[in-house]
Formats: sequence, structure tokens, C-alpha cells
Amino acid sequence: MAIEENIPLLEEILGGWKAALGEDYLGYRNHVYRMVHFCLALRVCGAEEKQKILVAAAFHDLGIWSDHTVDYLPPSIALAKAYLLEHDLASWSEEIALMIDEHHKLRPSRNPRYPLVEVFRRGDLVDFSLGTVKWGLPGAYVARVKATFPNAGFHKRLLQLAGSWFAEHPLSPPPFVKW
Repeated sequence: MAIEENIPLLEEILGGWKAALGEDYLGYRNHVYRMVHFCLALRVCGAEEKQKILVAAAFHDLGIWSDHTVDYLPPSIALAKAYLLEHDLASWSEEIALMIDEHHKLRPSRNPRYPLVEVFRRGDLVDFSLGTVKWGLPGAYVARVKATFPNAGFHKRLLQLAGSWFAEHPLSPPPFVKW
């Protein structure tokens, strides 16, 4: 499985968010690249499916920074939908919204109309779990992707950002977790 170190569509989208992400830019960029690689290793995709994964990945957590909130799924979806509309891809809006909205779902997505929703959930979980959960991906591949796109403090930053939620709601799951 090849590793693409520079994906023009990701660079284009993420480049527009560099200032808003600030010091978190490299960590977020690398997280997006890691999860994209994991998604594409989990499913052989045609050009359109790959583009959908790239768009969803670029926007899936951006609401954290755009709206400064742990309840970041709605703003992330809104950003993705605005992008799709601007690029004449509005017909993808429902699928991309589900990919983003369910990427932290605890149970598998069984939507036969949109199989990328489950692929996306699994790809993000490989990265979120630091490679502990692999969904059958070879450990050597996961390690190569992680080495190519270092964490750059991404997981630590997520814990810092979510810390206030856990302090205020110690017995409640954060709003981005879906059952």
C-alpha cells in the first residue's frame, strides 16, 4: 500500500485553515492524512469515493477550531456542506454529513446506501486509538503511516480541548460520541 505524502485536494482545503488552526495545523493535517490512508487501505475506492473521503476528512474535526467547541460535529458538517455547494458537489452533502456525524459512533454503521460512513468511522478509529485498533490492517502499514505523518501533539491537544467538557460533565459522554 502506497503512502501519498502530498495530496493536492487536502493541501488546498487544509491550507485555507492554516491560520485558524495555528499551532495545531501540523497535528491536524497529519491526523487527516493518517486517517485518509487508513480509510483507503480499508476499502479499494474509485476516484469519486476517494474524493469523498478526502473532503470529509479535511472537514471532519474543523468545527473544534472554527467554532471553539467540543460540540464540533454540526459546525464541521456546515463547513463541509458549504465547500460542497461552492464546488458543485451538493449531491454528496447527505453522505459527507453522515461520514462526519458518525465518525465517533460506537456501533458500526450499517447503511447500505453509504458504505463510506463505516469505512470513515473505522479509519478515524485506527488513528484515534493510536493504531491499537487496526480493523485487519497490517501493523507494519499502520506504523509506516504513523512514521510518515507524526502525531505532532494532535492527541494531546484533543485531550486539552475536551478537558473542560469532562470537568463539567464527568458522567456524560461528550457530544461528538454517538451510540
